[in-house]
Amino acid sequence: QVQLVESGGGLVQAGGSLGLACAASGRTFSSYVMGWFRQAPGKEREFVAVISKSGGIRNYADSVKGRFTISRDNAKNTVYLQMNTLKPEDTAVYLCAADGGLYSGGYHSRSQHYDYWGQGTQVTVSS
Repeated sequence: QVQLVESGGGLVQAGGSLGLACAASGRTFSSYVMGWFRQAPGKEREFVAVISKSGGIRNYADSVKGRFTISRDNAKNTVYLQMNTLKPEDTAVYLCAADGGLYSGGYHSRSQHYDYWGQGTQVTVSS
């Protein structure tokens, strides 16, 4: 079991930046592929970014590529999402997720392949 708690959401103007963090407790954090997803009202959950267990491989949705950066600190049991040049369409609840399987970019872009989820943190970007 692993418990995930996101933090760092808030209200920001378009063009601004926010940093999210997801703290994990429970079993060894470095055993998990970590992903960030987001869900806007009335929309399906959407892949944002994923990072391999060691942090050496990262993958992003096209909509955030070049603006968002995922990273992790296995010593601190935390995964981060740095969001720059935010747009109103980035407004959503952002959730982190963990999966204990082997990393695969395409596989881990789909939410059904994750075992554990945080409760989410709201990000609102005003125009």
